[in-house]
Amino acid sequence: MMNSNNKRKNILVFLIISILVVLLSYSQTLNVIPGQLTLAEGDDFAYDFKSPFLVSIKADREGVISLLSQKMGVTSASTLDVGLTNPFSLKSLKQGCVNLRMNLFGLIPVKTMEINVVPSREVIACGNTIGVKIRTKGLLVIGVSDVEDLSGNKNFPAKQTGIKPGDLILQANGNDLVSINDFIEQIDNSGGQNINLSIKHGDEVLNKYIKPVKSSDDNKYHLGLWVRDSTAGIGTLTFYDPGTKSFGALGHGITDLDTGKIMPVKDGEILESTILSVKKGKQGAPGELKGIFMEQRKRLGAISKNSEFGIYGSLDDNAASRIEGKLYPIALKSQLREGPAKILSNIDGSDVREYDVQIQKVSRQKLDSAKGMVIKVTDPELLSLSGGIVQGMSGSPIIQDGRIVGAVTHVLVNDPTRGYGIFIEKMMKNTVSTNVQNLEKVS
Repeated sequence: MMNSNNKRKNILVFLIISILVVLLSYSQTLNVIPGQLTLAEGDDFAYDFKSPFLVSIKADREGVISLLSQKMGVTSASTLDVGLTNPFSLKSLKQGCVNLRMNLFGLIPVKTMEINVVPSREVIACGNTIGVKIRTKGLLVIGVSDVEDLSGNKNFPAKQTGIKPGDLILQANGNDLVSINDFIEQIDNSGGQNINLSIKHGDEVLNKYIKPVKSSDDNKYHLGLWVRDSTAGIGTLTFYDPGTKSFGALGHGITDLDTGKIMPVKDGEILESTILSVKKGKQGAPGELKGIFMEQRKRLGAISKNSEFGIYGSLDDNAASRIEGKLYPIALKSQLREGPAKILSNIDGSDVREYDVQIQKVSRQKLDSAKGMVIKVTDPELLSLSGGIVQGMSGSPIIQDGRIVGAVTHVLVNDPTRGYGIFIEKMMKNTVSTNVQNLEKVS
């Protein structure tokens, strides 16, 4: 009797372990399948489904995609059974949204994948270096300090009021603050009386009263605040839409050097720039493009958005004729592959050139990231000029298989020949044009 009970227990333990092994293998397999996928009309997406058991794949509506089992040679409008190492592929038929439900043995739900089919689009890939100037929406607090009064005592008016680096000062005594000079004028005219500040802290707007202190340094009133109202730099224009004139650049946001926060944009502009020299990148010391902005008449466009995925806006009417570029179809992340590619960049300050790179890794789960792929510079000329990727190259378009697939965003400090790139799909979703609504279905 005891032997019989032990035998049952052993069988039960074996079954439990077997089930856990199967579930573990499935979790690893299914994690590779994206939860969301965007396809252009007429495009295919293939997946090598490594499953030891039968999995039923069913679409919740017909006509948007077709399913194909490559080994079995079976095509279905809405349902497919796959197993073992049986590759399957999807073909997009028309615009729309469809959910693919995957059931183990046709019964146990294991995965749902949302697929959006969108119109194919083309943009002008650029690679021109540009000057970037932005003005903040309010005054950005970058630091707080003490103020020594006429008696030699140290006061901390800003700190005691609860103002912190990263806060935005929007108004003083009900007056909008456009520049630092506006703020200084309000402080000078306060006569030492409380100033009512409208401050944005995170997503919250607060009213705070702060009392200026007359400083022993210059006999003027101070609040113990360090603020910034603008910033400028050099970057690379990634693309513009020839139909709407909307553009995207950099591939990452402009952050404040002191706080590390994305700077909120009131307005800004991109301008023609001239590269003066290239500081070559070395291990542990990133390189840099050094340049200057041209005069005001060389403005190219207006900036209206600064996000973690780049800067966006609209070109001026006459700007397109002054920008080098070529029309390319947009590659969705499902169309990227690891392998050779090109980047477009203006390193020597004259013309935009193509340089060879290798896409070493594509993180298909990281659409909401400016680091969706890892690239390595392999072009001997670019390595000789800059040592690889340098500051100022952010936004350089990445071209693969005749499509624009993304843009350079970051350099690896310990290896300047390697860096990160953002998917062009993500940049297109951030453009200010209203024509991107179909791409916005997937984020």
